[in-house]
Amino acid sequence: MKTSWLTHLDARVPRYTSYPTAPHFHTGIDGPTVDTWLGEADLAKPVSLYVHVPFCAKLCWYCGCNTEIIKTDAPVANYLELLLREINRTADFLPGRAKVSHLHFGGGSPNTLPVEAFHRLMDAIEARFDFLPHAERAIELDPRGLDLDRVKAYATRGIDRASIGVQDLDPDVQKAIHRIQPLATVTRAVERLRANGIEAINFDLLYGLPLQSVATIEKTIAEVLALDPARIALFGYAHVPWMKKYQKALERYTLPGQSERAVLASAARQALEAVYDPIGIDHFARPDDALTLAAKSGALRRNFQGYTTDLAETLISFGPSAISETAQGYAQNEPDLRRWSALVEGGQSNVYRGIALSHDDRLRRAVIERLMCDLNVDLEAMAARYQADPAVFLPALDRLEAYAADGMVEIDGWRVSVPDEARIAVRSVASVFDRWLTSDGARHAAAV
Repeated sequence: MKTSWLTHLDARVPRYTSYPTAPHFHTGIDGPTVDTWLGEADLAKPVSLYVHVPFCAKLCWYCGCNTEIIKTDAPVANYLELLLREINRTADFLPGRAKVSHLHFGGGSPNTLPVEAFHRLMDAIEARFDFLPHAERAIELDPRGLDLDRVKAYATRGIDRASIGVQDLDPDVQKAIHRIQPLATVTRAVERLRANGIEAINFDLLYGLPLQSVATIEKTIAEVLALDPARIALFGYAHVPWMKKYQKALERYTLPGQSERAVLASAARQALEAVYDPIGIDHFARPDDALTLAAKSGALRRNFQGYTTDLAETLISFGPSAISETAQGYAQNEPDLRRWSALVEGGQSNVYRGIALSHDDRLRRAVIERLMCDLNVDLEAMAARYQADPAVFLPALDRLEAYAADGMVEIDGWRVSVPDEARIAVRSVASVFDRWLTSDGARHAAAV
């Protein structure tokens, strides 16, 4: 990575799992609006489902998720009853039975659900939705609370992909971030999953944590590679204490600065690319993985779960803070668990905020997604697809000249491409097409 790139990469820009991004959602999108959107869903096409489980057994100080710490199963039991109500209420507004191509459980830690609760949840989903024969059923897991009974339950209900939060395996780093998780714990989780037929295993790793060094991150990756996961996601730690106050606990250490983060990211990427194919900005997959094949064919997509092969245009999400996507726009559920609970218990919509898509939003979303997925986009062809004048992109092209001068982007007429060696800069390049992005970056995390 060139030193001159750091100036561009220091900017705070979105991860672009949606466009417009969540900071621009507003309360003008309410429950009746979203109920209408659901009623207009084209059920000739498949949909995706997301279920949020907002609980963890322990608090990790780097966490940016919407979650609460629990000591007993009582809060989970109460939550389950309300979640079942939300599923039924939402399904009632659809114009029929939707066909599901992808189901994803996220959190928090979905494995805080006891086995019986998980079975009841799956029963409720299957009672209201039909699954396509090859639908993917994925779950995010904390290996510290993954017992054999849970693994068997997941296998019984068709879970075929598991994402394990590894983050870092260095003992000192783990102590600093308040997540003690030895390699043996991760290994046991992987062995249990594979022994029960769940072969597609993803790992999540973080760089930019306190006490990390090139040596520690390379050692973590070597230990991870020995477990042979199908995919690895490498994220930069987002230090946002104005949103998550407990992250201030990490400020007792010297957090890596921008140049140090760049060195860590480059070292991690180099180690991973020795074995895996790079996907987009932060994913790595085996050469024969479906994600790799989608990237090579131009069929890769990006949504709130990151990079995906799922082509569904409608995402229906359940639980506090979860975001749905329809043809008309985005809608986020009430993020506060108690307010969400009161709304669901009262039989009301729990929509908190959202945004309706304009024609310009759809055009720019398509441009940004192709850049994030393919590292290149033909602006003239994209404008033609949306019956727009490509001249709308001239201000963005002017801004990209500074990136081009540093070798971070190549401009050939209306075609914009990011060289593979500048892959880490794609978020910054995509941001020049974002008409919603304010000068302060809406307090997003840094690009690296």
